[in-house]
Amino acid sequence: MSSPRWRYLAGFVLLVTAQTASAQVWPERTIQAIVPFAAGAANDIVGRIVLEQVSRQVNQPIVVENRPGAGGTIGVTAVAKAPPDGHAVLVHSSSFSAAYSLYKSLPYDTLNDFTAVVALGKTPTVLVTAPSKGFKTAGDLIAAAKAKPGAMNFASAGIGSVSHLAAERFRLSAGIEAQHIPFRGPNEAFTEVMAGRIDFYFLPLAPALPLVKEGQLVALAVSTDTRTAALPEVPTTAELGLKDSAYLFWTGIFVPAKTPRAIVDKLYEESGKALQVGAVKERLAKVGSEPMPMSTDEFGRYFREDVLSTARLMQQVGIKPTD
Repeated sequence: MSSPRWRYLAGFVLLVTAQTASAQVWPERTIQAIVPFAAGAANDIVGRIVLEQVSRQVNQPIVVENRPGAGGTIGVTAVAKAPPDGHAVLVHSSSFSAAYSLYKSLPYDTLNDFTAVVALGKTPTVLVTAPSKGFKTAGDLIAAAKAKPGAMNFASAGIGSVSHLAAERFRLSAGIEAQHIPFRGPNEAFTEVMAGRIDFYFLPLAPALPLVKEGQLVALAVSTDTRTAALPEVPTTAELGLKDSAYLFWTGIFVPAKTPRAIVDKLYEESGKALQVGAVKERLAKVGSEPMPMSTDEFGRYFREDVLSTARLMQQVGIKPTD
């Protein structure tokens, strides 16, 4: 055996040994889980439920830190710059995909600075309206919008937000015209919708569910191919014959791209175990989060395609990137 080849093999063995050892001792200390939105956001709710159980399993604290601002980019940047040792993780969502096309420049590379580790779940976006509007079905809403093109309006939690993109996909599929009214966040949008000043609103099921159950909002449809167990009586947009109207809100965990694969695999394994715990499954079901089983590599491919398909949607509806 030649000397260069021997040195290569020896180096490879040392690398594998070092990565395996790092996974065996991970985590060595407190894990910082950054959520780039305010507490109470859908990804915050799902992330806390799962990571609370992961913390028990690995016998180390996991501190969930909310770092909102700049469309989530502040929190994302913090993880991108963190040491790639598995002690700083990002809990993000479909909004991660949107930011890629929403801003002209980002302080990180969406597709290359992160490893998508595990999908924690998917949550349908739900079409809601105020009871005072009198819409009994999504068909009623569509008919009203077509009767007076452009007279209807819809809310979002901001340009390029999940609520905006879900509504645009629905609008395009239904063939209706409606005015987009962006707000600075979901709380303002909720207030205006419940007051009847906004005609409809799409948002992730988790924050909508309590208001629907209390009768403050009426759920007309969910933007999925199958009905959700949390609202089994509410039809899907697909059932209405609206092609390509589905818009899933997903939540997942990411780490810096150079994190050793052995640590990535360990984090995936522990998250997977947590997702199988009965109490965790029950709590996730209550907030409308459904399983999204896929391997790390599958989630990585899913994320990449979601980034690109979201870019196509934003271009189609004329959303321009901002500074």
